[in-house]
Amino acid sequence: MTERFDACVVLNYYAPYISGLTQVARDVAESLAGRGRRVAVVASRHHPDLPRREELGGVHVFRSRVAARIGRGVISPEFIGLAGRVARRSAVVNLHLPMLEAGPVARAAGNTPIVCHHHDDVWLPGGALASAQIAVVERSVAASLRRSAGVVVSNLDHARDSRHWHLMRRRKVHEIPPPCRRRGLGRPSFRDGPGPHVGFLGRMAPEKGLHHLVAAFGHWPDPEARLLLAGEESGVAGGGVAAELRRLADDDRRVRFLGRLDEAEFGDFHASIDAFALPSVAEESFGITQTEALMAGVPVVASDLPGMRVPVRTTGFGELVPAGSPEGLAAALRRVCAWGDERRVRGAEAARDTYSMESTLESYAEALDEAADRAAHR
Repeated sequence: MTERFDACVVLNYYAPYISGLTQVARDVAESLAGRGRRVAVVASRHHPDLPRREELGGVHVFRSRVAARIGRGVISPEFIGLAGRVARRSAVVNLHLPMLEAGPVARAAGNTPIVCHHHDDVWLPGGALASAQIAVVERSVAASLRRSAGVVVSNLDHARDSRHWHLMRRRKVHEIPPPCRRRGLGRPSFRDGPGPHVGFLGRMAPEKGLHHLVAAFGHWPDPEARLLLAGEESGVAGGGVAAELRRLADDDRRVRFLGRLDEAEFGDFHASIDAFALPSVAEESFGITQTEALMAGVPVVASDLPGMRVPVRTTGFGELVPAGSPEGLAAALRRVCAWGDERRVRGAEAARDTYSMESTLESYAEALDEAADRAAHR
C-alpha cells in the first residue's frame, strides 16, 4: 500500500450498518473529507454483498473479510493487519470503542498517534459466555487507551461512570457531544387518530429496554393512545428483540411496528408523536435519537442513567425515570404527552442551541489535528 491519509477511522461496523456509534464515525469521516482531508475507514465486511473497498461520501472505505460471528462481534483474521497497514500510513488514527481488536490494532498502528472515542463500556446479555467475552474486550480496550494520545467522550457524566475512567483521565479528554441532525419539518403521516402518540426510533436491541416500554403501554387505559416503534428489526448485531416485542404486545392493535425508516421519514416520525421514549436498561453515552427528537420539539422520557440523561437534564425538555420501571415510564409519558405548544417550542430551541452539529464536528477535527501535530513535532 502506497497511499497516505490524513486520518484513519477504525471500527467494526460501518455504513450501511446503522447504529449510533456507526453514525458518529461516518459523520466525522465525511466531515473531515469535506474539509479537504484524505480519510480512510477500516471496518469489517459485515455483509457479503459489500465491496472490499469503495469510496463512500468522499471517504476511502476498506473492509476485511468476516470468518465467523460471536454474539454482536465479528471474527475477521485480517482486520488487525489491514487496520495496521492503513493506520501506519496515516497522520492520526481514530479508534472507536468498545472493540475486541482495539489493543492489537493500537499496537499495529506503530508510531501513528491514536485518539480513541470511548462510546461505552461493552454490554452483553447475561450468561457465562457473555462474561468471558466482556472480560476479553475490556482488556483489549484498556490496552488501546494506554497507547492513546487523547480520548473523545460524549460527556463527562458518562465517562466518569465508565470502568475505564481511571485510564481515560490520564489522557487528554475531549468532551464532544455526538453530531445530531436538525431534521426537516415533516407531516404527521404516521399518526393514527387523535390520542396521544409515543414513539421510539432506533435499533431494537436488548439493551434498549423496549420490553419495559411495551409493558408500560399495555397498562395505559386510553384506547386512542398509540405506540410507534420504528427501527431495524433484523440484522441487529447480537440479535434483535422485535419478535419478542410483538409477542409481548400480543393483540394490542395500538402498538405499531414501522420497521426501518429512511432518513427522509424521520421528520414525519417526529411530527407524528407527542413524546419520545428511550427506556434503555444499559448505559448509553448520549442517545442521538432522543436529542434529534428534542430538537424537533418532541419531549423525551429517558432512563435516569449516566450519559443518556444528559440531554434531558441540560435542556429541561422531558423527564427521567428509573431504568426498568414500566410504571415510571407510563406515568411520565402521560405527563409529557400533555405538554402544550409553548413548552415544546422552548424545548426545541434549547436543544438546537446546545447541540449544534457544526460545532461538534469542528471540535472533533481539532482533537484529531492536535494529536497529529504533537506527534509531528516530537
